[in-house]
Amino acid sequence: MTLGRLALAWLPVALWFLAVDWMVRRKEPPPVRPNFRLAIEAGFLTLFASLWFDSLGSGAWWLLFLLVGAIAAGLPRRPPWRAALIDVGRYVVAGGILAWRLG
Repeated sequence: MTLGRLALAWLPVALWFLAVDWMVRRKEPPPVRPNFRLAIEAGFLTLFASLWFDSLGSGAWWLLFLLVGAIAAGLPRRPPWRAALIDVGRYVVAGGILAWRLG
């Protein structure tokens, strides 16, 4: 997997994460600094997806990203359900973007 291909896969995922964050927090005052955490999170997810699509295949990608999203949302700790469902959905859609770009 080339660095250019990873960058082209990372960019739409990072934009997706930023768009979801903006939609959820649009009524709050804007942050003082840009939210680099989401770009880093998208980068880690892209690297994880590249391992999946390059070594294990492309089948059942939606289940993989559903489980990763559930873990990232902290579902075992039972956070507020609305926030957890948004996080899980964010990961599943990001997995679809990555399946399209890397699969």
